[in-house]
Amino acid sequence: MIEELLPDPVVTVEVFGHDEAGHLPLYPEEEELVARAVAKRRREFTVVRSCARRAMEKLGVPAQPVLTGERGAPRWPDGLTGSMTHCDGYCAAALVRLTDLASLGIDAEPDGPLPDGVLKTIALPAETARLRRLDEARPDVHWDRLLFSAKESVYKAWFPLTGKWLDFAEADIEISVDPADPRRGTLHAALLVPGPTVAGRRLSYFDGRWTAREGLVTTAVAVPRG
Repeated sequence: MIEELLPDPVVTVEVFGHDEAGHLPLYPEEEELVARAVAKRRREFTVVRSCARRAMEKLGVPAQPVLTGERGAPRWPDGLTGSMTHCDGYCAAALVRLTDLASLGIDAEPDGPLPDGVLKTIALPAETARLRRLDEARPDVHWDRLLFSAKESVYKAWFPLTGKWLDFAEADIEISVDPADPRRGTLHAALLVPGPTVAGRRLSYFDGRWTAREGLVTTAVAVPRG
C-alpha cells in the first residue's frame, strides 16, 4: 500500500498485524531503547525495525540496528535515507539511496476521526475550509485524519534536511482527489517558513500522495535531489 505512493527507486516493506513480534530479534542497542516500554510500544518498535532491515536487504545493504537520533528520528546506514510508520495492526518502512532522493516521509493512521479538539491544533484556517469541502463531497474518508497523516509525512521528510522542528502551522497542505479513484490522490505542502536547500535550490514546497484503504489512511512525501 505504501509502495504505490512512492517513486520507483524507493523500496518498501509493510506488515499487517503484529503477531510475529515475539519471534523477531532486536539488536542489543535496540533492546536498550525499549527496555522499559509497554508491550504495545515494544511490539510496534520490533516489527517496524524488522521491516526496515528487510528493506535494507532489498537495497543490498547488510541488516543493522536502527537507532534513534535527535527528536527520535531514525538513524540510517550511510548512503541511505528513509522513514518508518506504525499504528494498530500495521507497520511499514521505506528506504532509498541518497543518490536517488534527498529525503522521504511516510505515515499511516487508522481511517477514523481525530479525537475532539485535535484538528484545531494542527490545521490552518484555509486547511479547515478545504477539509469541509472535501467532507461534503466525499464523507467516506476521514479528511481530518488524512491531514494529520500528511503533516506527519511532511515533517518526517523535512527533519533530515534541516535538523529543525516544523510546526503544524508552518506547512499549508492541500489535498487533491484522483477523479479516477476518489480514495487516493495527491498532496501539496506549501512551506510557510524558509525551506531546506537541496542541490543549490531553496525548496518552498513538498509534494506527496495519499490513499485510504484497508481501514487506514496513508501518506507519503518524496523530496527529489534536484
